[in-house]
Amino acid sequence: MISGMDLKALFSIQYGLYIVSTKADGRNNGQIANVVFQVTSQPAQIAICLSKNNLTHDLVKKSGIFGVSVLEQNTPMKLIGTFGYKSGRDIDKFEGVNFETGPAGCPLVKDNALSVMEARVTGVMEVGSHTLFVGELTCASCLKECPAMTYEYYHQVKKGKSPENAPTYQNVSGQPKKVEEKVTMKNYICNVCGYVYDPSVGDPDNGVAPGTPFDKVPDAWVCPVCGVGKDQFTEE
Repeated sequence: MISGMDLKALFSIQYGLYIVSTKADGRNNGQIANVVFQVTSQPAQIAICLSKNNLTHDLVKKSGIFGVSVLEQNTPMKLIGTFGYKSGRDIDKFEGVNFETGPAGCPLVKDNALSVMEARVTGVMEVGSHTLFVGELTCASCLKECPAMTYEYYHQVKKGKSPENAPTYQNVSGQPKKVEEKVTMKNYICNVCGYVYDPSVGDPDNGVAPGTPFDKVPDAWVCPVCGVGKDQFTEE
Protein backbone atom coordinates (compact mmCIF):
# COMPACT_ATOMS: atom_id res chain seq x y z
CA MET A 1 0.00 0.00 0.00
CA ILE A 2 1.31 3.47 -0.92
CA SER A 3 1.17 5.89 1.99
CA GLY A 4 3.01 8.89 3.40
CA MET A 5 3.29 12.44 2.08
CA ASP A 6 6.45 13.10 0.06
CA LEU A 7 5.69 16.47 -1.53
CA LYS A 8 8.62 16.03 -3.90
CA ALA A 9 6.23 13.91 -5.92
CA LEU A 10 4.58 17.16 -7.00
CA PHE A 11 7.80 18.27 -8.69
CA SER A 12 7.34 15.62 -11.37
CA ILE A 13 4.16 17.34 -12.65
CA GLN A 14 5.08 19.25 -15.80
CA TYR A 15 4.22 22.88 -16.59
CA GLY A 16 4.78 25.51 -19.23
CA LEU A 17 5.66 29.18 -18.81
CA TYR A 18 3.20 31.90 -19.78
CA ILE A 19 2.44 35.60 -19.50
CA VAL A 20 -1.07 36.13 -18.16
CA SER A 21 -2.35 39.63 -18.90
CA THR A 22 -5.40 41.81 -18.35
CA LYS A 23 -6.66 45.38 -18.39
CA ALA A 24 -8.81 47.24 -15.87
CA ASP A 25 -9.38 50.94 -15.14
CA GLY A 26 -7.27 51.84 -18.17
CA ARG A 27 -4.24 49.93 -16.84
CA ASN A 28 -2.47 47.08 -18.65
CA ASN A 29 -0.78 44.53 -16.43
CA GLY A 30 0.50 40.99 -16.57
CA GLN A 31 2.58 38.39 -14.81
CA ILE A 32 4.47 35.16 -15.38
CA ALA A 33 2.36 32.07 -14.65
CA ASN A 34 2.97 28.36 -14.97
CA VAL A 35 -0.57 27.06 -14.36
CA VAL A 36 -2.60 27.40 -17.55
CA PHE A 37 -4.66 24.55 -18.96
CA GLN A 38 -7.56 23.76 -21.25
CA VAL A 39 -10.80 22.89 -19.45
CA THR A 40 -13.28 22.14 -22.25
CA SER A 41 -13.43 22.19 -26.05
CA GLN A 42 -17.17 22.92 -26.44
CA PRO A 43 -17.12 25.75 -25.64
CA ALA A 44 -13.36 26.33 -25.71
CA GLN A 45 -12.40 27.23 -22.14
CA ILE A 46 -9.06 27.60 -20.37
CA ALA A 47 -8.11 28.14 -16.73
CA ILE A 48 -5.38 30.10 -14.96
CA CYS A 49 -4.27 30.18 -11.31
CA LEU A 50 -3.10 33.47 -9.78
CA SER A 51 -1.82 34.46 -6.34
CA LYS A 52 -4.12 36.73 -4.36
CA ASN A 53 -1.06 38.87 -3.56
CA ASN A 54 -0.54 39.86 -7.20
CA LEU A 55 -1.96 42.93 -8.91
CA THR A 56 -2.88 40.88 -11.99
CA HIS A 57 -5.18 38.78 -9.79
CA ASP A 58 -7.09 41.87 -8.63
CA LEU A 59 -7.34 43.30 -12.14
CA VAL A 60 -8.66 40.02 -13.61
CA LYS A 61 -11.32 39.95 -10.90
CA LYS A 62 -12.30 43.51 -11.75
CA SER A 63 -12.17 43.27 -15.55
CA GLY A 64 -13.46 39.74 -16.06
CA ILE A 65 -11.00 39.15 -18.91
CA PHE A 66 -7.53 37.67 -19.20
CA GLY A 67 -4.99 36.88 -21.90
CA VAL A 68 -2.37 34.17 -22.17
CA SER A 69 0.88 34.30 -24.15
CA VAL A 70 2.63 30.93 -24.50
CA LEU A 71 6.36 31.62 -24.27
CA GLU A 72 8.97 30.08 -26.55
CA GLN A 73 12.03 28.24 -25.24
CA ASN A 74 14.52 31.00 -26.03
CA THR A 75 12.57 33.73 -24.22
CA PRO A 76 15.16 36.09 -22.66
CA MET A 77 15.37 36.18 -18.88
CA LYS A 78 14.90 39.95 -19.00
CA LEU A 79 11.31 39.54 -20.24
CA ILE A 80 10.64 36.81 -17.67
CA GLY A 81 12.12 39.04 -14.96
CA THR A 82 9.96 42.01 -15.92
CA PHE A 83 6.72 40.06 -15.78
CA GLY A 84 7.76 37.64 -13.03
CA TYR A 85 9.75 39.60 -10.46
CA LYS A 86 8.59 43.20 -10.81
CA SER A 87 5.25 44.62 -9.72
CA GLY A 88 2.82 46.52 -11.90
CA ARG A 89 2.21 48.66 -8.83
CA ASP A 90 5.68 50.13 -9.39
CA ILE A 91 6.29 50.01 -13.15
CA ASP A 92 4.48 49.81 -16.48
CA LYS A 93 5.39 46.27 -17.54
CA PHE A 94 4.13 46.90 -21.07
CA GLU A 95 6.49 49.78 -21.79
CA GLY A 96 8.55 48.79 -24.83
CA VAL A 97 6.72 45.46 -25.16
CA ASN A 98 5.14 44.36 -28.45
CA PHE A 99 1.46 43.56 -27.88
CA GLU A 100 -1.93 43.72 -29.54
CA THR A 101 -5.38 44.10 -28.04
CA GLY A 102 -7.92 41.28 -28.17
CA PRO A 103 -11.62 41.77 -28.99
CA ALA A 104 -12.50 42.00 -25.28
CA GLY A 105 -9.81 44.66 -24.70
CA CYS A 106 -7.06 42.50 -23.18
CA PRO A 107 -3.39 43.27 -24.05
CA LEU A 108 -1.79 40.16 -25.58
CA VAL A 109 2.03 40.04 -25.41
CA LYS A 110 3.52 38.95 -28.75
CA ASP A 111 7.21 39.14 -27.87
CA ASN A 112 8.67 35.60 -27.74
CA ALA A 113 5.17 34.11 -27.87
CA LEU A 114 4.24 30.94 -29.75
CA SER A 115 0.55 31.76 -29.46
CA VAL A 116 -1.81 34.17 -27.76
CA MET A 117 -5.39 33.83 -26.58
CA GLU A 118 -7.98 35.90 -24.75
CA ALA A 119 -10.84 34.77 -22.54
CA ARG A 120 -13.82 36.12 -20.63
CA VAL A 121 -14.11 34.81 -17.07
CA THR A 122 -16.93 32.28 -16.68
CA GLY A 123 -16.04 30.80 -13.31
CA VAL A 124 -14.01 31.64 -10.20
CA MET A 125 -12.85 29.26 -7.47
CA GLU A 126 -10.99 30.27 -4.31
CA VAL A 127 -8.14 27.82 -3.65
CA GLY A 128 -6.37 29.01 -0.51
CA SER A 129 -3.58 31.46 -1.35
CA HIS A 130 -4.63 31.50 -5.03
CA THR A 131 -7.71 31.90 -7.21
CA LEU A 132 -8.57 29.68 -10.15
CA PHE A 133 -10.16 31.60 -13.03
CA VAL A 134 -11.95 29.76 -15.86
CA GLY A 135 -12.62 31.65 -19.06
CA GLU A 136 -14.24 31.10 -22.46
CA LEU A 137 -12.01 32.02 -25.39
CA THR A 138 -12.84 35.15 -27.35
CA CYS A 139 -9.84 34.76 -29.68
CA ALA A 140 -6.75 32.60 -30.22
CA SER A 141 -3.86 32.95 -32.65
CA CYS A 142 -0.71 30.93 -33.47
CA LEU A 143 2.29 33.21 -34.05
CA LYS A 144 5.21 30.83 -34.71
CA GLU A 145 6.33 27.23 -34.54
CA CYS A 146 9.27 26.41 -32.25
CA PRO A 147 9.82 24.65 -28.89
CA ALA A 148 7.83 26.03 -25.98
CA MET A 149 9.42 27.08 -22.70
CA THR A 150 8.76 24.40 -20.10
CA TYR A 151 9.11 24.96 -16.39
CA GLU A 152 11.75 22.23 -16.30
CA TYR A 153 13.80 24.01 -19.00
CA TYR A 154 13.42 27.30 -17.13
CA HIS A 155 14.83 25.71 -13.97
CA GLN A 156 17.45 23.37 -15.41
CA VAL A 157 18.82 25.41 -18.32
CA LYS A 158 17.86 29.02 -17.63
CA LYS A 159 18.57 28.55 -13.89
CA GLY A 160 15.38 30.39 -12.98
CA LYS A 161 13.55 30.01 -9.68
CA SER A 162 9.88 30.08 -8.69
CA PRO A 163 8.63 33.41 -7.30
CA GLU A 164 7.27 33.07 -3.77
CA ASN A 165 3.73 33.70 -5.02
CA ALA A 166 3.89 30.91 -7.61
CA PRO A 167 1.63 27.88 -6.99
CA THR A 168 4.71 25.65 -7.35
CA TYR A 169 7.00 27.67 -5.05
CA GLN A 170 9.40 25.34 -3.24
CA ASN A 171 10.36 26.51 0.24
CA VAL A 172 13.54 24.61 0.90
CA SER A 173 14.88 26.74 3.76
CA GLY A 174 16.39 24.62 6.46
CA GLN A 175 17.02 21.67 4.18
CA PRO A 176 20.64 20.55 3.74
CA LYS A 177 22.23 21.55 0.46
CA LYS A 178 23.57 18.94 -1.89
CA VAL A 179 27.31 18.47 -1.54
CA GLU A 180 29.15 18.01 -4.80
CA GLU A 181 32.12 15.68 -4.86
CA LYS A 182 34.16 18.03 -7.01
CA VAL A 183 33.70 21.78 -6.96
CA THR A 184 35.79 23.83 -9.34
CA MET A 185 33.73 27.01 -9.49
CA LYS A 186 31.05 28.06 -7.02
CA ASN A 187 27.49 29.01 -7.86
CA TYR A 188 26.07 32.30 -6.58
CA ILE A 189 22.41 32.96 -5.87
CA CYS A 190 20.48 36.22 -6.15
CA ASN A 191 19.11 37.20 -2.74
CA VAL A 192 16.16 38.96 -4.36
CA CYS A 193 14.72 36.54 -6.92
CA GLY A 194 16.63 33.28 -6.39
CA TYR A 195 18.34 33.21 -9.80
CA VAL A 196 21.48 31.05 -9.66
CA TYR A 197 24.60 32.14 -11.52
CA ASP A 198 26.32 28.93 -12.65
CA PRO A 199 29.88 29.64 -13.88
CA SER A 200 29.80 26.62 -16.18
CA VAL A 201 26.82 28.17 -17.99
CA GLY A 202 27.63 31.87 -17.60
CA ASP A 203 25.17 34.39 -18.99
CA PRO A 204 25.79 34.47 -22.77
CA ASP A 205 22.68 36.57 -23.39
CA ASN A 206 24.37 39.38 -21.46
CA GLY A 207 27.96 38.92 -22.58
CA VAL A 208 29.25 36.56 -19.88
CA ALA A 209 30.83 33.50 -21.48
CA PRO A 210 30.46 29.97 -20.05
CA GLY A 211 33.32 29.15 -17.70
CA THR A 212 33.46 32.63 -16.16
CA PRO A 213 33.86 32.53 -12.33
CA PHE A 214 31.57 34.89 -10.46
CA ASP A 215 34.47 37.08 -9.30
CA LYS A 216 35.42 37.61 -12.96
CA VAL A 217 31.93 38.70 -13.99
CA PRO A 218 32.02 42.45 -14.86
CA ASP A 219 30.96 44.72 -12.00
CA ALA A 220 28.35 46.32 -14.27
CA TRP A 221 26.60 42.97 -14.78
CA VAL A 222 23.14 42.66 -13.21
CA CYS A 223 20.85 39.74 -12.44
CA PRO A 224 19.20 38.78 -15.74
CA VAL A 225 15.91 38.12 -13.96
CA CYS A 226 15.31 40.97 -11.51
CA GLY A 227 18.06 43.46 -12.41
CA VAL A 228 19.90 43.82 -9.08
CA GLY A 229 23.70 44.14 -8.98
CA LYS A 230 26.41 41.62 -8.09
CA ASP A 231 26.42 42.84 -4.48
CA GLN A 232 23.01 41.16 -4.02
CA PHE A 233 24.43 37.69 -4.75
CA THR A 234 25.78 35.26 -2.17
CA GLU A 235 27.60 31.95 -2.49
CA GLU A 236 25.16 29.08 -2.85
